[in-house]
Amino acid sequence: MMIQVLDQNTINQIAAGEVIERPAAVVKELVENAIDSGANAVTVEIKEGGIRFIRITDNGCGIRHEEIPLAFERHATSKIAGIEDLLRVKSLGFRGEALSSIAAVSQVELITKEAGAILGSRYEIQGGTEMAKDQIGCPDGTTFIVRNLFYNTPARGKFLKTKTTEGNYVNDVVVHFILSHPEIRFKFIWDGRTKIQTSGNGNVKDNIYNQFGADITKALLPVDLEKHGMKVTGFIGKPELSRSFMNYYINGRYIKSPVVQKAIESAYTGFTMTNRFPFTTLFLDIDGSLLDVNVHPSKMEVRFTNQEDVYDLFETGLHEVLKQAVLIPKVTLSDGAKRTAGEKKEKKQQIPPPVPASPEPFETARIRQEQAAQKKTVQEQASSALKAADQKPAAGHLVPIERYEQQTMPQDELLKEDNSVSFRLIGQVFGTYWLAEWNDELLIIDQHAAHEKVLYEQLVHELDTNHVYSQNLLTPIVLTLTHREKEVLQTYRETFVKLGFEIDDFGGDEYAIKAVPSHFLHLASKQLFYSILDELLENPMASRYGSITDRCASIACKAAVKGNHTLSFAEAETLFMQMLQAKEPYHCPHGRPTTVSMSKQEFEKKFKRIV
Repeated sequence: MMIQVLDQNTINQIAAGEVIERPAAVVKELVENAIDSGANAVTVEIKEGGIRFIRITDNGCGIRHEEIPLAFERHATSKIAGIEDLLRVKSLGFRGEALSSIAAVSQVELITKEAGAILGSRYEIQGGTEMAKDQIGCPDGTTFIVRNLFYNTPARGKFLKTKTTEGNYVNDVVVHFILSHPEIRFKFIWDGRTKIQTSGNGNVKDNIYNQFGADITKALLPVDLEKHGMKVTGFIGKPELSRSFMNYYINGRYIKSPVVQKAIESAYTGFTMTNRFPFTTLFLDIDGSLLDVNVHPSKMEVRFTNQEDVYDLFETGLHEVLKQAVLIPKVTLSDGAKRTAGEKKEKKQQIPPPVPASPEPFETARIRQEQAAQKKTVQEQASSALKAADQKPAAGHLVPIERYEQQTMPQDELLKEDNSVSFRLIGQVFGTYWLAEWNDELLIIDQHAAHEKVLYEQLVHELDTNHVYSQNLLTPIVLTLTHREKEVLQTYRETFVKLGFEIDDFGGDEYAIKAVPSHFLHLASKQLFYSILDELLENPMASRYGSITDRCASIACKAAVKGNHTLSFAEAETLFMQMLQAKEPYHCPHGRPTTVSMSKQEFEKKFKRIV
């Protein structure tokens, strides 16, 4: 077989395959160029999922008439001048491959004009071949129209999904841009209908609200962290959010990083259940010299030179944000269970909704008093806000309150030892849950999760103070380990010692456990040891980055009182008081809630005392 040099057209199409995989990739590259051009308004329009038509319009700096053909050459860029510039890339695009790759596999029309120029330019290029170039009248900025993607490479077009699926990919790309650049006005039009439109007011939370709704937005916790010369801002969701949307942006660029993703997941350890992923919108500002964004043609991956510091910033900082918030889920006596998107829908007979009942006559006076008091409180709050701002309200108007503001209860008002006198323990139901009354709330406590949390924090405290106590076994437990198990044991032997195990070599592949943690002497020590060893085997990433306290969760779970186990009132009261002394009593170490609450108002609604 002879070696030959490929022609330029083939080279361009191969390069296009690395950068342009689908319509969403075209939109990503062109919007990045629009942002880099200084635009503060960008419109994205697609038809048929972007396969047949894509239009990107911006009000940026435009392109000079004489430089237009050069812009479509490979590796032609205004973003960098030499190799040293790669160490401090601040623009979103920099390789100069986007336009040449797009033009190689589609029919492109460009309309552009620099600010102050008398005329603009119109340029056509199809399959990498220039078709037309002339001057026309047009507004400042740039418009790219991309038609018939992969028209000259039909084999590649066969790998595209349906028009709806491809359109959804484009929608996701636009959402990433509106979150990472809230200062820009974005408009997204899909088959003639406006799907997204933002104000460009710079408020990330407004854009989250517009895309995900009030339920998501009101369950967000603000993040503002600074450490190791880096800064992280944005929002993370409370653990009870069932919607996963783990996104993070580095220097304004939507990116993927195993280090950051693992750090975020680790930060939620103890707050969410296994295999549940959080809702995050986070922004990392970092010195460009500390990262390499030139890892992949699509610029979706990044490498850090200080990955341990990055991990620590996210993991420690986000975990602290979660610890400082009250995280007791509210429950309601709903008439029907909500189905998740993945559940099978069953056909149900349509039943007319019941006519709301009027409140009892003896409740009417009390309701009126409560409504009058509530109205007075709102008016007083509005008056105080106006005085603080030194403004006078127009007659008949109150100060508006944003309906999606975070409603987080101060942590010192709930589940604290000082408030124990306010609780009244009622009893146990289903052999697993305890009911307690606190002010106008009914608390429902999972005895296993609560006990697990108490044991976990006791063990962590002993580890932190170097006071873990071991209990010698009358008869050592002899174990036979595989080669991999022996390797893990040798690597993390100090971890087992700190947890309270005493393990000696017994010759060959055998080891003898001579002592176990004293708190958990009643457990099957052999199974407990193997469960920790298996966890280290299955999750080496967690072993590398996690702390020794991660192993405590397994021990506490196995030692805690189980469900369907009847406790006496005295035992329950002791457990409840211990839970009130915990640093973070709201979740067990595996993320399940220890407590949920139901308000008195919810009961009164269901019994039609209020409407």
